[in-house]
Amino acid sequence: MSMPMPTRPEEVLGRGLQRARAISGLKSSYVCHRSYVIRRLLTSYTLQESLLRLRARVIPAMYVNALLGVSIVLALSQLGLAQTIVVNGQVITADEHTIKPAHATVNASSSNATAELFLGETHQLTDDVLANLTNLGLTNIVLFGFADPATASNESFGPCKTFPGEFVVFPGTITNRVFDLLLGGSLIQTKPFASPCYSDYGNQDTAKCNEITSHWSDNSYIQLEDRHHRLRPPSTNDPTSINAILFEGTSCVPHTVNPYALNCTIGAYPTMSVNVTDVSQIQLAINMARNLNLRLVIKNTGHDYGAKSTGAGALSLWTHNMKDIRYYEDYEEGSYKGPAFKMGAGVQVFEAYKTAHERNLTIVGAEGKVRLSKPTNLLNKSMANQCPQTVGLTGGYILGGGHSPLSSIYGMAADQVLSMEIVTADGRFVTASETSNPDLFWALRGGGGSTYGVVTSMVIKAFPEILVTTMTFSLTSGDNVSVDQFWQAVRAYFEGFINYTDAGNYAHFNLNATSGNYVWDMAPWFAPNMSKSELQALADPFFKSVGTIGIDLKPVYQEYTNFYDAWDKSFPLESWGSNLARYGSRLFPRENWEDSTKLSSTFDAIRYVVDRGGIVSAYNVAPNPKSGYPDSAVNPAWRNAVLHAIDIVAWTQDMYTELITIWSNVLTSEWGSMWRSVSPGSGAYLSESDYIEPNFQQSFWGDKYDRLYKLKKKLDPWDLFYAQNAVGSENWEMSDYIFGNLPSQNSRLCRKGTNSNRQGGMQKAEE
Repeated sequence: MSMPMPTRPEEVLGRGLQRARAISGLKSSYVCHRSYVIRRLLTSYTLQESLLRLRARVIPAMYVNALLGVSIVLALSQLGLAQTIVVNGQVITADEHTIKPAHATVNASSSNATAELFLGETHQLTDDVLANLTNLGLTNIVLFGFADPATASNESFGPCKTFPGEFVVFPGTITNRVFDLLLGGSLIQTKPFASPCYSDYGNQDTAKCNEITSHWSDNSYIQLEDRHHRLRPPSTNDPTSINAILFEGTSCVPHTVNPYALNCTIGAYPTMSVNVTDVSQIQLAINMARNLNLRLVIKNTGHDYGAKSTGAGALSLWTHNMKDIRYYEDYEEGSYKGPAFKMGAGVQVFEAYKTAHERNLTIVGAEGKVRLSKPTNLLNKSMANQCPQTVGLTGGYILGGGHSPLSSIYGMAADQVLSMEIVTADGRFVTASETSNPDLFWALRGGGGSTYGVVTSMVIKAFPEILVTTMTFSLTSGDNVSVDQFWQAVRAYFEGFINYTDAGNYAHFNLNATSGNYVWDMAPWFAPNMSKSELQALADPFFKSVGTIGIDLKPVYQEYTNFYDAWDKSFPLESWGSNLARYGSRLFPRENWEDSTKLSSTFDAIRYVVDRGGIVSAYNVAPNPKSGYPDSAVNPAWRNAVLHAIDIVAWTQDMYTELITIWSNVLTSEWGSMWRSVSPGSGAYLSESDYIEPNFQQSFWGDKYDRLYKLKKKLDPWDLFYAQNAVGSENWEMSDYIFGNLPSQNSRLCRKGTNSNRQGGMQKAEE
């Protein structure tokens, strides 16, 4: 269908009934960012008076002026019962035959980066596209307009993010239909992943429920998905399911996870999601969420410890299917010249590693691969592994900094990024690099996800394949090893941390006593650029010390010709979706190893957690490469660290809530306090941290926080992007809590201090 050329919005919207239909939903929707506002306006004033009062509250003056011109028509007309457009004076239904997806195709070379745009990135929402749809009088098209941060102060919103059902438009049948048409059919109404186990959503299926249940916490079958058509784990093939179900509210899980569950509710899962495959879809969602004051979340795989990719009543952007990868043999960007990959926002670590390996290259990414041994109980399962192969590489992992098995030689994953493409809170698509939006580029590398925009792709450095040697061993106290001997051996290992990381090594080890005996698993000691004999020489002083203690450790060495094979065979797969544990963490600085007194205090603090029933999953890593690293928002505490330690408190299903609350509080107030006291001025890794980390601003970003906060307020004055413990999140709070002090994502998000009454979250399945 031939589309009329665009004209000015004032002229377009001032054409009487035709234009009234384009904004018919506004009377009870768009002008109402809070339901009480619109009810008051429409019951106390005439429509014209209401619009005048809205001028300074919500809608840009351009649209208010247009609305005034058609107010009489609106007052006499009923709300539209279907989405429509107007062509040659005739009102017709807007559907797939009359409305195409709302994008224009731009030139792939229009990026400010060296790398050309992916096909999906060339599909963009533009001012001309919006004006054209406005000219056609498409119902509610004004909901999708761009914004200007400079004029954001002229707009006013209610104290809380809009909740579904507060007013007609969200989630309204007409608005959803228009939204889906503009998206090209990619809107997904949420049905929780475990809903086949219940009757609430009309999709109960015993066989599917059994499959979901049997693999809920064990996604080691990931590699079987294509050959045997097995379900992928919830994180990677479901638009809303997440790892941190405790903070979601455990609202829809198999009965093995919550044996007391009677039904499945939407809980903190988003109301609906956009299956993102191009930039225009992100722009449409961002604009609608901003204009309607909706909570917006972003999800690739959902691994985040802090439930950053979920929220009650939210609209979600599911970037998981943005899987494009492009290789550049001799890439130039800024001062860099060498091999690089451009990767879409949905690319996962295992996909990136495999692609790099096929070209005899290596990239810096997360760990995790196959489970080394089946956990013996729930507590061991909780501690198993923290950085899985299914992590998304170019999303929250890199945006949060990203530690890696290669970090001691190459630095953090964020250090490898050369440019990013991103949609910001005003709906615009921009490039971030050293020369294009450099402040944004600085912030995106370590400043955290769900904060400054939605990244669609990154260009990342690649390195030649390297030799890798790994070593594993296990030590358990018992008849042959006393508790004192056990801890003497662990202390002997701690003594060498600086030497190991100076040599470029990385190690992941676990300590616990949950089975009654103390257990130490090295899983694994990872030595890039080292032969077996070189690693043996490096570790020899440690094994000699252990021998003098009376322990005969039997390490298993394996030498690999490349990183990919070493990673593939060495790292374990994480457990998934438990509501029976909480995590905290701390970055312990090098200076604690340069002073024997400080080292003893550090070691005692680590042991304290294990002695009292906790689990420690730790990494000997030092992301301070000899070659240097770029200036970015990465936590400065990382550059001084030689130990990243995670402490885990776990409980069982049959514990009383009061006891669980005590255990949960111990993590933050006792164990965390002790760890902080022996590492003053250091910090924690934001992606693997306490959900209620005290003074998170300093802990996650140190002296960089002020700059990050100012940039956040400049680029996102609407506070469109929010996540737990993200930059600027201190201005917001949830309306309900778990165990009295853990913000529940299954509740209302409001500006701090405006929640006079705690309100529950989404409890009923939507009809």
